[in-house]
Amino acid sequence: MTGHRVAVVTGAARGIGAATVRRLARDGWAVVAVDRCADDPDVPYPLAEPGRLDLLAQEFPFIRTIRADVRDAAALRRAVELAETEFGGLDAAVAAAAVMLGGDPVWEQTDAQWRTLLDVDVMGVANLARAAVPALLRRPHPRHGRFVALASAAAHRGLWRLGAYCAAKHAVVGLVRGLACDLRDTGVHAVAVSPGSTRTDMLRATADLYHLPDVDELAARQLTGRPLEPEEVATVVAWACSPESFALTGSVLHADGGFTA
Repeated sequence: MTGHRVAVVTGAARGIGAATVRRLARDGWAVVAVDRCADDPDVPYPLAEPGRLDLLAQEFPFIRTIRADVRDAAALRRAVELAETEFGGLDAAVAAAAVMLGGDPVWEQTDAQWRTLLDVDVMGVANLARAAVPALLRRPHPRHGRFVALASAAAHRGLWRLGAYCAAKHAVVGLVRGLACDLRDTGVHAVAVSPGSTRTDMLRATADLYHLPDVDELAARQLTGRPLEPEEVATVVAWACSPESFALTGSVLHADGGFTA
C-alpha cells in the first residue's frame, strides 16, 4: 500500500498512453501500465514492441506492468486487482488503447475491419470501465475517481475514408456520456479527451494510408500549425484525472490544437 493516487492506463507502451503514464508518474501517481505489446494480424501497421512496457517500469519505482489486450475483459480485471493489491486502491482509469483502420469508403470496409475497430476502440473502453468503475467506487467518501477515455477529433467530424474509425470514436464519446450519467452523485466522473493529429505511430500509419510522406500534412486543419506532441495531450489527460477537474463529467476536452474549431 502507498500514499500515492493510483491509475490504470491502457495502450500504455507508446504514444499518448506512454506519455500519460510518464506524466502521472512524475506527478506522484502509482500506475499499472497495460498494453498488448504484440502485433495484430488484423492491423496493417506495427504495434508496440514487447519490451516497451519494461522500459517504462525501469523509469519509475511505482509502475507495474501487465501485457494484455483490451478485448480481454478478464485481463483488465486482473490489472485493476493488481492496482488494488499492490497500491491499495484505484483513483483513475485511462482508456488510451486504440487502433486505426481505413483507406476505403464505408461501404467497402471489411467485416474484419469493422470488428477490430469496434472490439478494440469501443469494447476495449467498455471493458476497462466494467473492470475499473467498481474499484473506483470502492474508494471511501469523499472520493475523486476519474474514468478518462481517449476519443479523437474523429469523434466530432467525418474524415475521408476513415468512416468506421469515426463511428468507433463517436461511440466512445457516447459511452463516456452515458457512464457519467450512471455515476451521478458518486464522486466518480467520466470524461473524454479528443486529441487532434498527434505525433505518434498511429499518425504515421494514417499518413501512410493517405500516401503522405510527411505527418505534418495531417495537421493542416489544426490552428497550431503542427501536430501535437504526445506529452501535450498527456498533460490534459493527467489534469482530467486529478481532483481539480471536478467541474467536468460527461464532457469532452478537445485537446486537438484547434482541429474542430
